Amino acid sequence: MAKIVVLGAGISGHVAASHLRRKLPKEHQVMVVSPNSNYQWIPSNIWVGIGRMKSKQILFPLAPLYKKKHIGFKQAKAVTFHPEGDVTENKPYVLVEGVVGDSKGKQEKVTYDYLINATGPKLNFEATEGLIPGTNSTYSVCTYTHADHAWEGLSALIADMKKGKKAKILIGTGHAKATCQGAAFEYILNVEQELRRHKVRDMAEVTWISNEYQLGDFGMDGMLLSYGDMTMKSHEMVEMIFEDRDIKWILGAGVQKIENGIAHYENLDGEKKSETYDFAMLIPSFSGHGFKAFDKNNKDITDKLFKGFMIVDANYSPKPYEEWSVQDWPETYQNPSYKNIFAPGIAFAPPHSISKPRKSKNGTEIFPAPPRTGMPSGITAKLVADNIIDTIKSGKEQLHHKGSMGNMGAACIASAGFGMTSGSGVSITTYPIVPDYEKYPKTQGRQLGKTFGEIGLAGHWLKLALHYAFIYKAKMKPFWWLIPE
Repeated sequence: MAKIVVLGAGISGHVAASHLRRKLPKEHQVMVVSPNSNYQWIPSNIWVGIGRMKSKQILFPLAPLYKKKHIGFKQAKAVTFHPEGDVTENKPYVLVEGVVGDSKGKQEKVTYDYLINATGPKLNFEATEGLIPGTNSTYSVCTYTHADHAWEGLSALIADMKKGKKAKILIGTGHAKATCQGAAFEYILNVEQELRRHKVRDMAEVTWISNEYQLGDFGMDGMLLSYGDMTMKSHEMVEMIFEDRDIKWILGAGVQKIENGIAHYENLDGEKKSETYDFAMLIPSFSGHGFKAFDKNNKDITDKLFKGFMIVDANYSPKPYEEWSVQDWPETYQNPSYKNIFAPGIAFAPPHSISKPRKSKNGTEIFPAPPRTGMPSGITAKLVADNIIDTIKSGKEQLHHKGSMGNMGAACIASAGFGMTSGSGVSITTYPIVPDYEKYPKTQGRQLGKTFGEIGLAGHWLKLALHYAFIYKAKMKPFWWLIPE
């Protein structure tokens, strides 16, 4: 009998656990360890943050579902990793700490035969002074509770605007190396439409602030898109959208400090500037959780498992930007030192950024970290699960399922406004996610036809349909596995 422990119940962890349980005989144990009691469909947080969905519509409790599906569940957080066991426990284990009820603060060893680290990122708000959700008039949509607070703040501001108050709204990234620009992009477009719906758009100045060198970078170095009968660069597409909606933008900005109503930032010219606001939603930097690892003699071996995030089968050799390639990116998400440990989704350490690294004239790094959210998280989780399943069934290591972000495509439906007749969505596909300049030298490293953009009402309908489809899938309803990742 094999025991597979999955750390985290976000997109990666939940997808991995679902496929493991469906495909493995019941004598094998699947256990999920997560500090969160609920599953949340994160892409819909932006609608919670504008008051068009309630948080209860995007989440459900994990414990009843896992009990029904015969998946073990422990509401706890990982503390330390012990891939060789120790002098009292000869099996590898993770030391976890309870977070609720009688188990709160209590630590215990959770042993495993296979470990999937799907802990995702730490939302590192502390990396930017004053960037705390719900304080200093700044908000977040990274979790459903954050999104609830964001709507409280936004709705209060809309009420003030209806009374005649002029307002400044600032949305984007809150750190020089933040990622997840896509979520902020969706939110600013939705907020702008809500202002129009409430008939207060003329009372607000809406500004985008980002660490991107150009609009539409999204941490992927931008894209050359097929757009209808035209070929268009992603920055041209986003500029068109922003200009159409009278959204201003500030680029190459590394936000360093937040005071109430003031964002202080440094730009690539090395200038220290500030932007005032009445409401801000700024995405924090993502970091690893700071886990430590120890061998059986209690010697610190953290550097074998972690490089901020978890080390996997990537090429981490330091080399100039011009020498980076798609071959550097992992394919199996297996830790090279401990072959029974895997890290799909955001939990794995990327070998380098995708966007070109840039520094200000003061030497401050200001550029997006690589995105690994959404579709890539689900795809990599499934392939990790499939490799573990094949290994268990065959009795020897099987790593036939592979998927590098250098040969993997992704589709993103970015909401640009909610409404069955007035909504909009920006549909973007990219192939590959990490540009391959050798294979596609004339089209910015990507294949035209598979990399395209569209905008319109149909995009909103598709985004809304996907919301319900993926909630259905996450609840493991009949034939859920037929819905692709």
